[in-house]
Amino acid sequence: MVKRQIPQPAEIFELMKFKKFELDPKKRRLENALTIEDLRKIAKRRTPAAAFDYTDGAAEGEISMERSVQSFRDIEFHPSILKDVTNVDTSTQIMGGSSAMPFGIAPTGFTRLMQTEGETAGAGAAGAAGIPFTLSTLGTTSIEDVKKTNPHGRNWFQLYVMKQRDISYGLVERAKNAGFDTLFFTVDAPVAGARLRDTRNGFSIPPQLTPQTILNAIPRPWWWWDFLTTPKLEFASLSETGGTVGELLDSAMDPSINFDDLAEIRAMWPGKFSVKGVQTLEDAKKLADLGVDSIVLSNHGGRQLDRAPVPFELLPEVAREIGKDVEIIIDTGIRNGADIVASLALGADFTLIGRAYLFGLMAGGREGVDRTIEILGEQVERTMRLLQVADVSELNPAHVTQLRQFNRDDRAEIIGSRPARG
Repeated sequence: MVKRQIPQPAEIFELMKFKKFELDPKKRRLENALTIEDLRKIAKRRTPAAAFDYTDGAAEGEISMERSVQSFRDIEFHPSILKDVTNVDTSTQIMGGSSAMPFGIAPTGFTRLMQTEGETAGAGAAGAAGIPFTLSTLGTTSIEDVKKTNPHGRNWFQLYVMKQRDISYGLVERAKNAGFDTLFFTVDAPVAGARLRDTRNGFSIPPQLTPQTILNAIPRPWWWWDFLTTPKLEFASLSETGGTVGELLDSAMDPSINFDDLAEIRAMWPGKFSVKGVQTLEDAKKLADLGVDSIVLSNHGGRQLDRAPVPFELLPEVAREIGKDVEIIIDTGIRNGADIVASLALGADFTLIGRAYLFGLMAGGREGVDRTIEILGEQVERTMRLLQVADVSELNPAHVTQLRQFNRDDRAEIIGSRPARG
């Protein structure tokens, strides 16, 4: 029989400690966010549907985005044992410099429409964390202001080659003069993808107001207050534009760009040169032969060609074929630090986060981006410790199995077994 007694109040308070209540609502909600999905839910509550869906959505049926996210879920880790992981080093070298963690912030357009701090929040948080920040051609903060925000950190610039080439050339010159160290030449957007959520929401610059958007905005007065009381949106490149996202993209993109344009832009750029939007092994090999510094395996977050290849599925064969010749960066679908670790294990040198960063931004501005980086950093470090890997350079394919092989080898056999047409 267990002997029972009446507990003394002092004993109860020793066993039960109440959590201190955080008075600041922003700090409280960000502290309660333990995952990127938690930040996404907060962002959805706090942001009008048109702005949130621009971030959360993708092209057409959103199949590429869903497959990209799922591909990271469909892995199995294989931990080692009895290795000292008291100290774990998450730092890495990429594009001629260092990064405190194996991920950086990807280029995103229209960012101040998500939350008015926009790229200054991203650049400031990246600089504080010691990771790179990438400004988009369609970013809403100027090249020079990003540099002011992150004067000692690593700033990268993503370039669209436009119909008016002089605009693109001018952007390259400005990024060079501002001390940006890497240029991303984007090749997966000859025209705008069909982003149906944006069309249905009337997402545009300036925002198109309808009865539905007004009703959706009523419970979110803080967003409109921020939007109406802060400086007018300004694009890094397009000074006088208006219209839907698709119209803006189509006015900026040029479907005629080719390898001559790549060579011309590359000749203008003194820093590291990367090609973003690579989606086949053949193109990856061609770019490696041309001697680019890195390639980014990306389907543009699923926002351009729907049913495009999944970068994480493409990664192993690209790493096997050209991993010694060129640095490989991967984006699309990353929602957890474990996704980053898996990418490094299968041959990526670095990763980029886009939506994860924007969810943090919408959830809490600069502090929300800090929280995004903190969550992913903790997940990277914990996953490495549980794999018993003390340094990112130790990660290798033996640590990961891709369980769902919409496997390219299997697809090749299926295609090869089909009878020829005609």
